[in-house]
Amino acid sequence: MEQLSDRDLLHGYYFEDLKEGMTDIYGRTVTDADIVMFAGVSGDTNPVHLNHEFAAETLFKGRIAHGILSASFISTVIGTKLPGPGCIYVSQALHFKAPVKSGDTVIARVTVTKLIPEKKFVELKTQCLVLGKVVIDGEATIMVPTRKV
Repeated sequence: MEQLSDRDLLHGYYFEDLKEGMTDIYGRTVTDADIVMFAGVSGDTNPVHLNHEFAAETLFKGRIAHGILSASFISTVIGTKLPGPGCIYVSQALHFKAPVKSGDTVIARVTVTKLIPEKKFVELKTQCLVLGKVVIDGEATIMVPTRKV
């Protein structure tokens, strides 16, 4: 039986393992604490995220989570599941479709749409959904390592 190296044990998919159509997800319920901590870490203290009275006067009629907080769950899928550890972001496009509020469960979904062998790039469809409704739609390009022979 072949013994795996530490690198292989820590690594996600290699480029050679990927196929178009592969999909993975990550889900998380956004809490008030998540929103406050994200504001602290990012420095984005827009009152639409933190001040109920201010946010109640907006078109959302209440506080909303930072869009990038929900988008970060896409990074969770990419960095931990598909392709997983070892991959590197090249680009990410995001289209914000609807707000996320505290208590919403966000499902981030990533699907392999194209493999670019000459660059070892993978193009991905990226989405975040709440109750089956797309709240963020996007595309990403990721560089994925190959197996060392």
